[in-house]
Amino acid sequence: MTNVTTIDLRASVGTFTVHVAAECKPGDVVAVVGPNGAGKSTFLRALAGLIPATGTLTVGGVDVLDRPPARRHVGWVPQDGALFPHLTALDNVAFGLRGRQGRPAAQRWLDRLGIGDLAHRRPAALSGGQAQKVALARALAREPRVLLLDEPLAALDVEARTDVRRSLRAHLGDFDGVTMLVTHDPVDVMTLASRVLALDAGAVVQDSTVTGVTTAPRTPWLAALMGSNGFYARTAAGALALDGGGVLVAADMPAGDGVDVLAVVPAHAVAVHRGRPEGSARNVWPATVRDLAVVGGRVRVTLGGAPTVLADVTTAAAADLGLAEGVDVWASVKATEVTVVVL
Repeated sequence: MTNVTTIDLRASVGTFTVHVAAECKPGDVVAVVGPNGAGKSTFLRALAGLIPATGTLTVGGVDVLDRPPARRHVGWVPQDGALFPHLTALDNVAFGLRGRQGRPAAQRWLDRLGIGDLAHRRPAALSGGQAQKVALARALAREPRVLLLDEPLAALDVEARTDVRRSLRAHLGDFDGVTMLVTHDPVDVMTLASRVLALDAGAVVQDSTVTGVTTAPRTPWLAALMGSNGFYARTAAGALALDGGGVLVAADMPAGDGVDVLAVVPAHAVAVHRGRPEGSARNVWPATVRDLAVVGGRVRVTLGGAPTVLADVTTAAAADLGLAEGVDVWASVKATEVTVVVL
């Protein structure tokens, strides 16, 4: 199918190499995620033609990997927007558009993104969110088949991030090309992406739907990104022996001993008690509060123990329990809340 974008490329920066193979359909919005140093930006820069790469990048049935950036049908929005400071917003968007229709087309894109009235401002007179919209308009005005967004919301404040995310969601919904979105924000993944491409140490560790990564992440980092705890473990005597210490029991266990798995426990499924709890939970262990942080209106508690775990509790529960750094508590998790992903 000529409208499918296929990627199989390898790129190196110094001694670090990233290798990604994937196939994307029109309209796919792929969240590219992974820990710092995983190779996300290197991958995007290779797609854009900003660093050398070997392999293939097939867009519209044509391998464009050997073409210069301007002839790849790829749009690029770096984290800082990279606008020309001496040009107006209109001229930034029109830059590189050919013919007499360049400026009118640029104005139409600024209007579509709700910043048409800022066309004659230079970047220094724009807010962070406005500048990112100009950068997005500049990329979309070239009618790319692949759109690359490198953490476009990371440098924005909360209000601007919400505004730009809303614009992105509206326009990506109408974009029939492929979007690669590098992000560290689970909200971006949940609200913008249709797929997740997870990298670690330059390799793909998971390529799945958003639901697939949420319910069955394949690394502890991915579990944490989606609000869960993830523990590498091995099955032993009907339980999960965790690599970092501790044992968990799951309701649905793979057969046999010695099976390598990732045990996934949502942070909201971890209950915190001041005394040893009585009840049906099969996983109970002593812990000590290491840290507390407010996340999304709830309190995220880091509990040191075997295992060390994150727990999400309400602010009222945190107050009732008297949670503070150094306080000794008990943690419990029902076996039905432990998901086992066979690796």
